[in-house]
Amino acid sequence: MYNLSLTEFKHGSVDVIAHCHCPPCGISSPLSNRALPSSASLSLHLRDCSSDFLPGSFTKMASHIVGYPRMGPKRELKFALESFWDKKSSAEDLQKVAADLRSSIWKQMSDAGIKFIPSNTFAYYDQVLDATAMLGAVPPRYGWNGGEIGFDTYFSMARGNAAVPAMEMTKWFDTNYHFIVPELGPDVNFSYASHKAVDEYKEAKALGVDTVPVLVGPVSYLLLSKPAKGVEKTFSLLSLLPKILPIYKEVISELKAAGASWIQFDEPTLVLDLDSHQLQAFTAAYADLESTLSGLNVLIETYFADLTTEAYNTLIGLKGVTAYGFDFVRGTQTIELVKSNFPKGKYLFAGVVDGRNIWANDLASSLSTLKELEAVVGKDNLVVSTSCSLLHTAVDLVNETKLDDEIKSWLAFAAQKVVEVNALAKALAGQKDEAFFSANAAAQASRKSSPRVTNEAVQKAAAALKGSDHRRSTNVTARLDAQQKKLNLPILPTTTIGSFPQTVELRRVRREFKANKISEDDYVKAIKEEIKKVVDLQEELDIDVLVHGEPERNDMVEYFGEQLSGFAFTVNGWVQSYGSRCVKPPIIYGDVSRPNPMTVFWSSAAQSMTARPMKGMLTGPVTILNWSFVRNDQPRFETCYQIALAIKDEVEDLEKAGINVIQIDEAALREGLPLRKSEHAFYLKWAVHSFRITNVGVQDTTQIHTHMCYSNFNDIIHSIIDMDADVITIENSRSDEKLLSVFREGVKYGAGIGPGVYDIHSPRIPSTEEIADRINKMLAVLETNILWVNPDCGLKTRKYAEVKPALSNMVAAAKLLRTQLASAK
Repeated sequence: MYNLSLTEFKHGSVDVIAHCHCPPCGISSPLSNRALPSSASLSLHLRDCSSDFLPGSFTKMASHIVGYPRMGPKRELKFALESFWDKKSSAEDLQKVAADLRSSIWKQMSDAGIKFIPSNTFAYYDQVLDATAMLGAVPPRYGWNGGEIGFDTYFSMARGNAAVPAMEMTKWFDTNYHFIVPELGPDVNFSYASHKAVDEYKEAKALGVDTVPVLVGPVSYLLLSKPAKGVEKTFSLLSLLPKILPIYKEVISELKAAGASWIQFDEPTLVLDLDSHQLQAFTAAYADLESTLSGLNVLIETYFADLTTEAYNTLIGLKGVTAYGFDFVRGTQTIELVKSNFPKGKYLFAGVVDGRNIWANDLASSLSTLKELEAVVGKDNLVVSTSCSLLHTAVDLVNETKLDDEIKSWLAFAAQKVVEVNALAKALAGQKDEAFFSANAAAQASRKSSPRVTNEAVQKAAAALKGSDHRRSTNVTARLDAQQKKLNLPILPTTTIGSFPQTVELRRVRREFKANKISEDDYVKAIKEEIKKVVDLQEELDIDVLVHGEPERNDMVEYFGEQLSGFAFTVNGWVQSYGSRCVKPPIIYGDVSRPNPMTVFWSSAAQSMTARPMKGMLTGPVTILNWSFVRNDQPRFETCYQIALAIKDEVEDLEKAGINVIQIDEAALREGLPLRKSEHAFYLKWAVHSFRITNVGVQDTTQIHTHMCYSNFNDIIHSIIDMDADVITIENSRSDEKLLSVFREGVKYGAGIGPGVYDIHSPRIPSTEEIADRINKMLAVLETNILWVNPDCGLKTRKYAEVKPALSNMVAAAKLLRTQLASAK
C-alpha cells in the first residue's frame, strides 16, 4: 500500500479533517477519518494504489517483517507433526495447532505495530515444497492423481514412504535451513494444486489482520530446482517459465479477489552470480505477470547478500513492481547502488534488523543508515524491515529464564526483532522512544566493555596460527598404509556416522540429570548401559569400526559448546533445520577455550567394551562456528581459529587415551561458503586451515575421519581434498548420487571415502540389493581399497525398528560385494 502522508490533522468530534497526499502521483485531497476522500477521482486512484486504505491506517508506521519462525515458541508444530506422523493424532489436530500458531504470530505482529505483516510464510515442512505443491509439480513416483494436494502426498515428497524415497534436501543458500529441491523436466504437467497462499490470506483477514501474501518467486523457484531423474542434466529449467506463470497468475487473481493489496515475491537468487540469460528471465517473468499484477502493490524481496550491479539494474527495471527489499546487514554494498540509482516513486524495504543472528540491533547505527537511505528515496518511500525471514533466529527471549541478565541484555530473538523494527520505524517518523533507545545503547556499551568477552591468552594463541598452514608431515597414502597395519580392516569397511537413536528413556535420563533429579553416579551408569547396548548391537551386526552412539549428547554442537568457555545457552532458543527437526544453536559471545577434556571419558569407556576400533566423535571448528549464533564484533575466521585450538587439545587427549580412529565432523563446512564466487577462496582457505589445525599433531597411525552432509560438494571437492583427512564420509544417496559425478569427471581422490549408501532422514528401509547396487556404482569410479560403506548421516532421529534392519542390510551388501570382488580376482 502506498504511504499516504498526513499533512494536517485537527481534533473534532466527527469530522477530523486532514490533507491526504499520494507520493507516486502527487494527487491530493482533504479527507475525513470517517469517510473516503471526497474527490471521486482520488477515491478511485486510492482504491488502485492502496486498497487497504482504511480509517485509522495511519497509526502504524512503515514497518515490515519478511517472514517469521513456524515452529512456535515451545516447538508446538514439531510435536504436532511428529504425533501426526506416528499416527497418534489426526490431520485435524495438526491443522488446529498450525492455525493457532498462525493466529498468534499475526496478532503479535499487529499488536507490535507492524504495518506489512506476511502470510503464507508458514509451512508444514518447507516453503519451497509449498511452492512445488502450489504448482502441482509432484514427481510421478508419488502416485498423485490431481486435485488439491493433501498431507499424504506432501509428506511423502518431504520424507519418503515405505515404497519410494523422499525428494532431495539441500541447504537454503548459506543457512542451516534445508529445503526440498523441486524435480522438474519438460514433461511436468503443472497445475494449480494447492490454494494455501489464498487460504492463509483469507484466514488472517477473518481475524482482522490484512497481510502481505508471500510467494517464492517464479524465477528463483526454477533456479533452485534440478532436472528430474532421467532428464538431461543440461535441460534448461528456465524454459519452464511459460508453463508455471499461468499458475502464478491464477494465484495472484485469487489473492486480488480476496482483497489483497500487496504481494511479496521472494527472489533471493538475485543475490547469486547470475548470467545475462538468467537475469533476462526475471525481466521476462514480471513483464508477463504485469497485467495480472495491475492494481496490486508488488514487493520483490532479496536477502542474504549484495546484488551485483547487473542484478540490481535488472531488479529496478522490472515491470509492475512497486517496492524492492534488500538485506543491508549482509549486503553492505547495496546501499551504494541505492544511492547511485533508485527509481523515483518506488518503495525501499530496508532490511536493517538482522534476521540471522540473535544480537540486539544497534538502533543508533541502524537509524543512521535509515536516514541515509531516506535522503535518497524520500521519507514516504522508506519501510523498515528485517534483513531476511526471522525463520533463521530463535523465537522469543521471554522464554529464556536461565540466561544471566548481562548476556540477555545483549540479545534479541524474533519477537524482540519485531519490536526493534517498529521502534526504528517510529523513530524515523519522528516518534522516537528515547527510553528504548537509551536502554539499547547501554546494552551495546556493556557488551563492548564486558571482561567476560575477551581472553588475551586465547587471542594471542589464535593470532600465532597465521604463520603456518598446519599440514601433517606424511602424505595420506603412507598414513593409510600405517593405519591399515594397525587396524587390520577388511575391504569395504563398514561404519556409521556417529549417533544412534535417542529413545524417550534416554532423553528422560539426561533431562533428570540436568534437573538434579538423579545423581551423577546413576547418570553415568545409565549412559554406560546405553553405550554397551549400542556396542553390542554393532558387534552383532558385524560392523567393522564402531561408534558409542552419543547417548550423552543433546546436540552435536551444543554438547561441545556447553564445555567450552565463551559460549552461552538457551532453554528454548530452537531454530528449524528441516521439517520437524530443530536445533538450539549455542551463542558464542566471547573468546573460546577448552577448560577440560570433553569426550575422553565416554570414548575410553566405549573402547573398553570392544576389541574393535571405536571412533572418537568430535564436531569440527567450522561446523561449531556455522551452527552457532556467532559474535559479530570480530571476523568469523578469528573465532573459528579459537575453536580449532580447543578441538586440537581434545584430539590429542583422545589419542593419548588409546583412541585410534577420531572423527571430526565438518557437516557445515560448505554451508558457510559465501554466495559470491569472488569470496569463496578466502573462506575456504581459513575454513580448511581450521580443520587441519585440529589434527596436525597426531601420529600417522591415528586415523582422522570427517563427515559432511546435505550439500552440493562438487564445486568444492578440491578444498575437501585439501582438508587432508584420512577418511571422509559424505551424503550421497538422497542427492541421487550427485557426488559420484565429480569422480566420473576425472577428479582423483586418494584418501578413504564413504559416500552414503542410504538416506537416514526417511523411515524407508533399503534392501540389501539396493545398497549393493549403490556400492557397485561407487566402485565404478572409486578404488576398492579406499571405499567405505556407511549411511548418509547419523541415526539419532530414527527408531531402532528402522535402524537394525537397515544396518543389517548395509553390512550384508558389503559382505556380498567382498565375496564378489574376491571371486573376480
